[in-house]
Amino acid sequence: MSLKNKVVYITGGTKGIGLGMAKVLLDAGMRVAISGRNAETAQSAAQELGDTSKVLGLASDVSKLADEEAAVAKILETFGQLDVVLANAGVGHFAPIDQLTEEAWHQMIDTNLNGAFHTLKASVEALKVSGGYYITIASLAGTNFFASAAGYNASKFGVVGFTQAAMLDLRQYDIKVSTIMPGSVSSNFNNHVPSESDAWKIQPEDIGQIVLDLLKMNPRTLPSKIEVRPTRPDKK
Repeated sequence: MSLKNKVVYITGGTKGIGLGMAKVLLDAGMRVAISGRNAETAQSAAQELGDTSKVLGLASDVSKLADEEAAVAKILETFGQLDVVLANAGVGHFAPIDQLTEEAWHQMIDTNLNGAFHTLKASVEALKVSGGYYITIASLAGTNFFASAAGYNASKFGVVGFTQAAMLDLRQYDIKVSTIMPGSVSSNFNNHVPSESDAWKIQPEDIGQIVLDLLKMNPRTLPSKIEVRPTRPDKK
């Protein structure tokens, strides 16, 4: 399958995993649209990626369906098609359940889970036209619960279930749907600043390579749920 000039939309694409995926897919010949909540940050990240004829930076808050509808409309206006959607935007707040605030709970559900729904809802008709691919970036926390992560676990368990059910609904339109569930990634997630000490972790471009492999998979075969973790965890 040739990816040259195919169009991918990546939410949460201004840094971390999203930006890493964008770089890999741009290098593979795709045209790339990235979004973040801040217009200036989105434009800056788009400029960092390089070729302005193949990169579009957009402001969109995935917790708002109208924002995602506007983003997809702009992509179609600019590139004329939409072939791949990567629902990557996510946030995490970690605290024991008796200390987790209502605000933190709603932000995770609204961004991680509702955001995945809004992104698909806004793009599904375009994906029907292209026979495209919708991929969520979930987490190993979507099947493995741990202390001080009730809200994050709830959102990511939801993303995994949502994606798997959407896969069953959309394959009749020749739309492929998968979820990627990374473990520890060297990224800016939860205000982390990547450093040399993160060398043992999954790197953002590694997730981009997984996406690339999925897109090149024979269309008769669908890896619908992919767990990925560091080969050798850091020794503590």
